[in-house]
Amino acid sequence: MDYSKLASEILSEVGGEENVNTLIHCATRLRFTLKDISKAQKDKISNLDGVISVVESGGQFQVVIGNNVSKAYEAIMDITHLGDDSSPDDPTINKNKGIKAIIASFIDVISGVFSPILGVLAGSAVLKGVLAIWVAMGANQKSGTYIILYAAADSLFYFLPLMLAVSAARKFKANMYVSLALAGALIYPSIVTAFTNATKLDFLGIPVVLAQYSSTVIPSIVAVYVLSKLQNFVEKYLHESVRNILAPFISLTIMVPLTLIVVGPVTTYLSDLLAKGYLAIYTFSPILSGILIGSLWQVLVIFGLHWGMVPIMMNNVSKFGRDTLSAMIVPAIGGQTGAALGVFFKTNDKKVKSLSVSSFVTGLFGITEPAIYGITLKYKKPFVVGVIAGGIGGAIVGAAGSAASAFNIPSLLTFPVYLGKGFVWFILAYVIALVIGFVGTLIVGITIPDSEKKEVENSLETPVDKLIENEMIASPISGEIIPLTEVKDKTFSSGALGKGFGIIPDGDTVSSPVNGKITMIFPTKHAVGIISNSGAEILIHIGIDTVQLDGQGFESYVDVGQEVKIGDKLIKFDNKEILKKGFDTTIMVVVTNSDNYLDILDKFEKNSEVKQGQNSLALMI
Repeated sequence: MDYSKLASEILSEVGGEENVNTLIHCATRLRFTLKDISKAQKDKISNLDGVISVVESGGQFQVVIGNNVSKAYEAIMDITHLGDDSSPDDPTINKNKGIKAIIASFIDVISGVFSPILGVLAGSAVLKGVLAIWVAMGANQKSGTYIILYAAADSLFYFLPLMLAVSAARKFKANMYVSLALAGALIYPSIVTAFTNATKLDFLGIPVVLAQYSSTVIPSIVAVYVLSKLQNFVEKYLHESVRNILAPFISLTIMVPLTLIVVGPVTTYLSDLLAKGYLAIYTFSPILSGILIGSLWQVLVIFGLHWGMVPIMMNNVSKFGRDTLSAMIVPAIGGQTGAALGVFFKTNDKKVKSLSVSSFVTGLFGITEPAIYGITLKYKKPFVVGVIAGGIGGAIVGAAGSAASAFNIPSLLTFPVYLGKGFVWFILAYVIALVIGFVGTLIVGITIPDSEKKEVENSLETPVDKLIENEMIASPISGEIIPLTEVKDKTFSSGALGKGFGIIPDGDTVSSPVNGKITMIFPTKHAVGIISNSGAEILIHIGIDTVQLDGQGFESYVDVGQEVKIGDKLIKFDNKEILKKGFDTTIMVVVTNSDNYLDILDKFEKNSEVKQGQNSLALMI
């Protein structure tokens, strides 16, 4: 997979770098915050090779890539300045009003803050699980080996305010190092000791309400947000010669006391309310809670709203030392994973079979987006079966009181984190959900989308020779036709843009090679894009490096959106004059969506003469 090409295509179709406020990624998705979401070409991005689906939710334009999302993200970072901290835009500001905007901003902030640390959170959770198994097998918890490994596993959770301060600083455009110093003050040894010993502290006569801030979630995030606003205010009034020194001095002098006196106690109180509120709901009916969470979790995933649950899970671990919420979502993952495997046995499509297997494997490791977007939602019934399976499994987990001892990304690797009360029932619930998803899909079958039905119906009614040559691409001009591999431009000859052919032209007028619609005309008029009535996307590029002519010698006869037929004039160019200026006037004709076809065959002999309108390329379905 060429992730550089994919990155360029995605960036282009979301409206270019100038339309992107921020870009982050989670385990499977590129999460864009766009300035103008109407500029994003959702359908085109969905059809790109390497893209599973596109979701608009929570104020984000989410491109689902799958397990290799980090490679696509890094490729985009390599060709843009999106990773620069100097970006003036504040992605947390949603100019739209109303409850939807508030929810969108909240989800955007939560995903932006927590996404960067998910990997290390998962790794630490796995190590904690391994240590839990070791203890159950009789490990000496006072041994040096255990103490060192436990420090490795628990350091992230103990110093969580520092980790969150870093990602929050990036999200809110605050100074990262000042943010670290601020969060560090909350867990500074003398402050921790004062809390432990119930020592009374005051600041300039103002009493300080101490709290336990290690492993907390909300206080450091809110503190860094307030810091970002103070920092922007202070820096406006400081001369650049002293700004780098005085801004941190003023920020720390104000924010550390303010956090310990106001922000910390208030957010700690809110954290307690959040924990007690969840506990009240769970205590009311663990079984009902399990049914609701197990059933609805994957629905939340579809819209990216599951991020709203992350602070609750982490807060539960911080307040109670265990989290029942994350345990109840595991059967939901098992249900969709089993349903994806069921589709493997219900379809005869080799491509779908392959995707089903890969989705099943990624589902076992906690990533269900490939299964949902690529398989179960597409065929409808499997998704419903998976939801039911998740609800049943969730009810079992809820009844058993299963819980995680650390925040984690649920997968087979992190199961040891759930050791303790209800662990056996937890494992059984997951297996039951997986089996119900699998067997249920085998029983109810799949609902084939109308688009696939139409393809099947057409294939049954169409003569065999028409199935082989679904569409013909004519030559847009007379001249000597050559394989695309012989064109003196690596971008075209490498096949990176698609399959096609080149023509050394005799004339000076390019005409349409298909019946279709004009989709693009380059400003310099040296290139034109057409989509045929059958869906072939064709690029006609006149000359090599002729963009440097800035349109001189080119004249266009068509406009974007205009319907054209084979032979209609598209562009006239001054062939002789362009040659005199030292430019190669070879014309490239490329099918840019070549991957949509079983094969694309040349209908010409190499270096032969071709007439305008003569069939030169056969597209096979």
